[in-house]
Amino acid sequence: MKKPEAVRRHLPTSPFKAKAEAPRKHFAVGDRVTHDAYGLGRVIGVEGDSAVLVDFGSRQERIAEPYRGMYNL
Repeated sequence: MKKPEAVRRHLPTSPFKAKAEAPRKHFAVGDRVTHDAYGLGRVIGVEGDSAVLVDFGSRQERIAEPYRGMYNL
């Protein structure tokens, strides 16, 4: 059996720095984006904070949150 992983907490008195949370990415319809695998595209749909639909010219892809490899231009 595998033990569940314990959640690591940062203690305020610790001499080590807490891990910084990555900033959340927000996209809106019409935003120009780039993706590591698909290239340049334009956001054509937004599904709340869970996914975006992007037109990359030759194909349309649904990119789910955390939007790995996708950045605003």
